[in-house]
Amino acid sequence: MLLWENIVLAINSLLSNKMRALLTMLGIIIGIGSVIAIITVGDSLTLSVSENMQSMGANDVYVMVQRKSEEEEESNIDGVKFGSFNSSEGMTEDDYLTEDMIKEMCNKFKDDIYAVNLQYSAGQSQIEFGKNTANVNVSGVTAGYFITNEISLVSGRMFSGEEFSEGKNAIIVSDKLVNKLFDGDNRKALGSILEVNVNNQVSAYSIIGIYEYQQKYAMGMALGSGDNVTTDLYMPLKAALSLTHSKNAYPYAQIITKVGVNSDELAERIKNFYAPYYRNNRVAEVNAITMSSMVTMLTDMLSTITLAISIVAGIALVVGGIGVMNIMLVSITERTREIGTRKALGAKNSSIRTQFIVEAMIICLIGGIFGVILGVGGGIIASHLLGYPAKPSVSGIFISLLFSMSIGVFFGYYPANKAAKMNPIDALRYE
Repeated sequence: MLLWENIVLAINSLLSNKMRALLTMLGIIIGIGSVIAIITVGDSLTLSVSENMQSMGANDVYVMVQRKSEEEEESNIDGVKFGSFNSSEGMTEDDYLTEDMIKEMCNKFKDDIYAVNLQYSAGQSQIEFGKNTANVNVSGVTAGYFITNEISLVSGRMFSGEEFSEGKNAIIVSDKLVNKLFDGDNRKALGSILEVNVNNQVSAYSIIGIYEYQQKYAMGMALGSGDNVTTDLYMPLKAALSLTHSKNAYPYAQIITKVGVNSDELAERIKNFYAPYYRNNRVAEVNAITMSSMVTMLTDMLSTITLAISIVAGIALVVGGIGVMNIMLVSITERTREIGTRKALGAKNSSIRTQFIVEAMIICLIGGIFGVILGVGGGIIASHLLGYPAKPSVSGIFISLLFSMSIGVFFGYYPANKAAKMNPIDALRYE
């Protein structure tokens, strides 16, 4: 029998039992829909995170001091081998990068490095001016910070080279702070002296610049809003370290590379540059990675999570397949005389087997199509609710439909084979 005739027979059989066919497809619809929705949300999240991270500096190198892995079985210190260190040992400021180490790195790779972004979070403070107050995060920064971050001044100026090098008591504040403390009068704010209190350490600073506050977002949600939002207050890095009496030690540095520099190669060279400094350090080591490698690691992790959840959701497909097998066995029992008649008229076992396998495949295919529509729609809605642009996966849809039809073949074969092996005389006698 021709394939098209088998398809027509299968569709007519489904139309004659619409409710039963729909209930049979339900497991396939839910399974496919769940998988497609998860893949859509996962791909949308991965794409959004990747684009955001790339926009932060695709060619930048991130140098960080981190604890050595406990999996390292041996450390070689002055030629003596030791076992893995005690995991309770932690890093201190003595393990961090010093100012001299960073300067030596800049001199070593001066042809590759455009700027270095160092940032120190001194803590939070409540600024008082007259009867007004404003909450701020106090950050010490270098000139590189303003290269890697979009800070738009609305009044005043940026820090000078002298203010950076000598750690002058100068600050740049947000327009939100000016609105709170100076009723939005930028002229009044510029040159004003504010006392900053961090952990009971108080110093006076002069406002030299005012930047436009930009709303921050995470996972599609606004971080802080309204008039009482905590904004960033910037001062030269050395001034922030002086405020908290901290050492010139940095656990992290962002390297802005020059145009045309291969950031991956530079990261490896910087890592090798710092290796001798930490050869005798049992606790810490320096690692250097690029945004591209970070994006790759993150997308791989998100893809793995998406795949794992999709496999769990795909269990519904197996349940749906069992439902298909069950309904096909019922259908064959109901159509025993029809099978017997066809075999008596000369139909081959392969023709009977093909007829019922095609019917099972049609059930799964139609269920799969409905599942794809449900999954894509649900995925788009969920992505928009999370604040990410929806990105339905064409390959995921194709694979899901193919897998759905494979379910039909797998779970439809046993009933189809049972029908094909029927004795035509016994089938014709069946009541």
